[in-house]
Amino acid sequence: MDLNLHSPERQLIELKIKHADLNALADMTAHALPMDELLLRRLKKRRLQLRDQISDLESSLYPSEPA
Repeated sequence: MDLNLHSPERQLIELKIKHADLNALADMTAHALPMDELLLRRLKKRRLQLRDQISDLESSLYPSEPA
C-alpha cells in the first residue's frame, strides 16, 4: 500500500483517526457537567461529515463489484 503524504489511503486513515477522536470527545462532552449542548451538536455534526467523507473515499478506493 502506497502511504505517501497525499495518497487516498493515507487520507482515509487520517479521516478515520479524526472520526475516532471526535467520537471520544463527543462522549466526554455528553458526560460532562454541565453539558454543553451546542458543543455536543457541533461535534456530532462534524463527526457525521467525516463519516460521509470516509464513505465517499472508501467508495472511490474500493468500488463494489457488479453482481
